Amino acid sequence: IGMGKDVEKIKPIIIAFNKPEGLVCTTSDNDGAMNVVDYIGMKERIYPVGRLDYDTTGLLLLTNDGDFANAMMHPSSHLPKTYEVAVTGVLTDDMLNRLAKGIMLSDGKTLPAEVVLLERSAKKNKTVLHITIQEGRNREVRRMMEYFHCEVTRLNRIGYGFLDLGNLRQGQYRKLRSFEVRKLLAMVKHSTED
Repeated sequence: IGMGKDVEKIKPIIIAFNKPEGLVCTTSDNDGAMNVVDYIGMKERIYPVGRLDYDTTGLLLLTNDGDFANAMMHPSSHLPKTYEVAVTGVLTDDMLNRLAKGIMLSDGKTLPAEVVLLERSAKKNKTVLHITIQEGRNREVRRMMEYFHCEVTRLNRIGYGFLDLGNLRQGQYRKLRSFEVRKLLAMVKHSTED
């Protein structure tokens, strides 16, 4: 015994990627659309932590560390995720207040959200806001806007936990530093104990 070499411990890789439009987060059949993993082209096998829609841009984490991914995606983790969203239509103060309190979607009421109005123009028929949500339901922000019959023209995730895009341009990625990983895991652990 003891002759075999130790199985090489896979070094955990966790990266932050600024996803351009037109990439998918699934690796299965994509109707010809390129997926984020192929786009990034690392030799290690990484996969997205959660997903952003084809036409959603912004901050996406990818990893080869299953424990980290599961911690981030656990329904109880409630990591805040901030999006800049532009819609066709004018969202009134009343609508913004309702968004902040939580609205009823087909799969239940949304958790309270933080809403910051950036631009509202009746002339351009457009509203731009930052919205921070605590859960990661499928197409949640888009569905919140559809609730008010507003069509999303741009959806860009600018924050995940305490991370932001920093100076990452679209299509660029960087490896997270170990203190950042620890901090994200601590945020998740903290919220599951609430």
